[in-house]
Amino acid sequence: MSDWTPDEVMTVNAARALAGARTCFVGIGLPSTAANLARRTCRPDLVLIYESGALGSKPARLPLSIGDGELADTADAVVSVPEVFNYWLQAGRIDVGFLGAAQLDRFANINTTVIDRGPGRPEGRLPGAGGAPEIAASCREVFIVLRHSTRNFVDRLDFTTSVGHGTGRGDRERLGLRGGGPVAVITDLGVLRPDPRTAELVLTELHAGVTVEQARAATGWPLKTADHVATTPPPTDAELTALRTLKAA
Repeated sequence: MSDWTPDEVMTVNAARALAGARTCFVGIGLPSTAANLARRTCRPDLVLIYESGALGSKPARLPLSIGDGELADTADAVVSVPEVFNYWLQAGRIDVGFLGAAQLDRFANINTTVIDRGPGRPEGRLPGAGGAPEIAASCREVFIVLRHSTRNFVDRLDFTTSVGHGTGRGDRERLGLRGGGPVAVITDLGVLRPDPRTAELVLTELHAGVTVEQARAATGWPLKTADHVATTPPPTDAELTALRTLKAA
């Protein structure tokens, strides 16, 4: 099996990012697909936590929302939303938060609230914040997964829903945010990580067949690259089979 789509490469690499995680606070959409794929491949003991109060969910299919009954039916425990946030999340007990985004800037700040559609046009309303601001603030690490285009990777957010690294290194500490913030952004073109000195996102890996020029053309700011941009290993047959079975369920 040697044919795959850009979305499949993105999802497989997002799942691989969870190989070292023990607990994951999961956002709906691409993050949920990647987290559930990780449970079926590289991290079968990964504990999935959803903001509706489901702890240790093991859904047989992809949940439609955080309120999907499949999450409660397959959970180790179901607790109140205040307990999820106050005891588990804000106390720093979650290893990884996995988020999507509508817009992302060079410091991995996220917009999921509203889009400026231009003069004379009404704002484009997005799903909103949900638990994303708290996830971004409090998880020990944050992974972000989204498709790579100038529509999504913007020089300036239309609205800041969730803080990544603010305006640069040191902003999270200044704001009193407990967690370490975004450590990787996985896209259908490659992987970006924050520069250790500035916290600006830098291209560190490309998927097979993708060029640096393509990644730069799909980014709304002058994208910097690592000294050596690696190539991600292609999806294995087992990973692709698990992903396609999961999405077909």
